[in-house]
Amino acid sequence: MNATDYVKQVLAERGQVRQVYWVACGGSVIDLYPAHCLLGATSTSIESGIFTAAEFNTFPPAKLGEGSLVVTCSHSGGTPETLAACELAKERGAYVIGMTNRAGTAIDSGSWPCWVYEWEDDTPQAERPAAFSLAVAAELMSAQDGYEGGALLSAEVEKLDAIIREAIPRVERDLGPRFVETCRKHDFFYVLGSGPTFCQTYGFAICSLMEMQWQHCSYVSSAEYFHGPFECTEDGVFYFLQKGAGANRAMDERAERFLEGHTDTYMVLDSAAYGMDEIDESVRSYLDPIFFYEMNVALRGVRGRAFDHDPDVRRYMGIEKY
Repeated sequence: MNATDYVKQVLAERGQVRQVYWVACGGSVIDLYPAHCLLGATSTSIESGIFTAAEFNTFPPAKLGEGSLVVTCSHSGGTPETLAACELAKERGAYVIGMTNRAGTAIDSGSWPCWVYEWEDDTPQAERPAAFSLAVAAELMSAQDGYEGGALLSAEVEKLDAIIREAIPRVERDLGPRFVETCRKHDFFYVLGSGPTFCQTYGFAICSLMEMQWQHCSYVSSAEYFHGPFECTEDGVFYFLQKGAGANRAMDERAERFLEGHTDTYMVLDSAAYGMDEIDESVRSYLDPIFFYEMNVALRGVRGRAFDHDPDVRRYMGIEKY
């Protein structure tokens, strides 16, 4: 089944979807964020909300009910908070769609529809959770709002594989050595980004660097940077800016101009310089996060090899009880 099939099932049963709540944890909730942004910025009939699962369970939306679609993702298939969110949504009468990389796990128990995806190095972007979520949002809007961008969105997703394949070695060559050198000199740094890409700003910090490299860092919105955080900008303080190619680019450029004049230690990863300017402008903002994820993976890999720190090594996750 594809996204169209799942949406047809939802609408056949419920008639109309009034809210979509995207719920997951860590890297999985990051994959849902672009679809949340697309739906929120485009749909006139559907409200969109995104939650980390523990907070969804603690503060469930008052509107959660028969008119709600809850889309969840657990890569491992057994994330306790996400499973609890699925159960809560079902109890409240919402329609639940799960996603996982592992068939037959708890989230794929048959209690709700579940899309099982591949996660290999050669898995096309169109068959991964971020693109699937975008397709779900597009199909819902097509049915309820007359949205006509679904075919274009799908076609532009198909372009990503070639763009990413060509960009990875260039980013590793252009930015990798300096990134490693700067990480050696700085125990802590900031990652900046904005718009739909902010999910990968967050993800680069908490997943690729803090979780997988034990690198101290923090994420800052390029827009919010000027409402407090920029007061910490000075020589010797490292900033890594994810500069988007979409509608949020102006926010990132503003941050870049300030960094250029106020610190001697910053790096910029510009998606437009590595092929994302080839993506249609109408959907570029929502596909940029997919590009940045793959570049984040490449850079954490370069750092991991230089520091002899395998990204799969953990001290606590899956080891200690928490």
